[in-house]
Amino acid sequence: MRFLTAGESHGPQLTVIVEGLPANMQVDIEKLNEEMYKRQGGYGRGRRMQIEKDSVEIVSGVRHGYTLGSPITIVIKNDDFTHWRNIMGAAPISEEAQSEMKRVITKPRPGHADLVGGLKYQHRDLRNVLERSSARETAARVAVGALCKQLLQQLDIDVYSRVISIGGVSDKAHYDIEDIIQNVDKNDVRVVDETIAQQMRDKIDEAKQEGDSIGGVVQVIVNHMPVGIGSYVHYDRKLDGRIAQSVVGINAFKGVSFGEGFTAGEKLGSEIQDPILYDETTGYYRASNHLGGFEGGMSNGMPLVINGVMKPIPTLYRPLASVDINTKEPFKATIERSDSCAVPAASIVCEHAVTFEVARALLEEFESNDITILKQQVDARREQNINF
Repeated sequence: MRFLTAGESHGPQLTVIVEGLPANMQVDIEKLNEEMYKRQGGYGRGRRMQIEKDSVEIVSGVRHGYTLGSPITIVIKNDDFTHWRNIMGAAPISEEAQSEMKRVITKPRPGHADLVGGLKYQHRDLRNVLERSSARETAARVAVGALCKQLLQQLDIDVYSRVISIGGVSDKAHYDIEDIIQNVDKNDVRVVDETIAQQMRDKIDEAKQEGDSIGGVVQVIVNHMPVGIGSYVHYDRKLDGRIAQSVVGINAFKGVSFGEGFTAGEKLGSEIQDPILYDETTGYYRASNHLGGFEGGMSNGMPLVINGVMKPIPTLYRPLASVDINTKEPFKATIERSDSCAVPAASIVCEHAVTFEVARALLEEFESNDITILKQQVDARREQNINF
């Protein structure tokens, strides 16, 4: 399975083509849109989220609510394009119009792709860089992940996400999955503990008042995963390696870990390995899950636990020093509309990035032309874990 996205932040639309989902899989567009709306929420979001009402339109690959096995095309309209038509239109314009055009960007923002992308692609108007490098593209990735989530749910696999910390304020490291399911969507920072939620809101407000931004850590949990998805035989087939690449490919993500994560480096081997046990009903399992459900690049049947680190958003309302690429004079960086904190929304993006990689690995592992055959094979693998 693979996908390709296209579109600019203030262009007419985002377009996604997904290839490789099995035929005869039921698709619920209303549930797809529920996932899209989640990405737009969260405390600390900016005004753009009040303008865009993201919803998907499927224009190929699905008929009467079921996949055909052919490529699926999804369109997400950018409602804000009506105000940007002259600036972002595809039709040629005169040199005079170009020189008079508003919102030309020549002052790159530290921490963004602006300057490096301008150098690489020889753009004198850095808007040509920031429009595509914008986190707006993550709406397309959520749409893909939402499709894949419906596939996983039909295989009895569930994916959840939550926020672990924002600006140094941390929720409890470990919760039962039921606690996460029942509580994480009850507040706008996506933590289980409401007391911690208010502390995070206060931290976000403090950063916003200072014209600053704030980052944090999110967590994704994949439950009821069959054993042996991924492979130990080569580096590029390891499931945790693929997930790591996908997570750090999300805008502003600077790190990823699994299970206990970086604290594993501080512990003894006897403290971090997960003892193997056996139950006649469920088969092999682990007495703990310090490794986050991965052994040798493969799922071991325990919940997958993935942690992602998001840096503070680099667009600041009290901007840092920059240099005008035309005059070479020092300036404060250009201010684009932005969020003071997007960590809760980033947890949704991370959840769907992980969902895609898990779905892709499953479709590679088993025959996947038809959803019924795929289900049979996944169930057979679960039985194998009991009978081996």
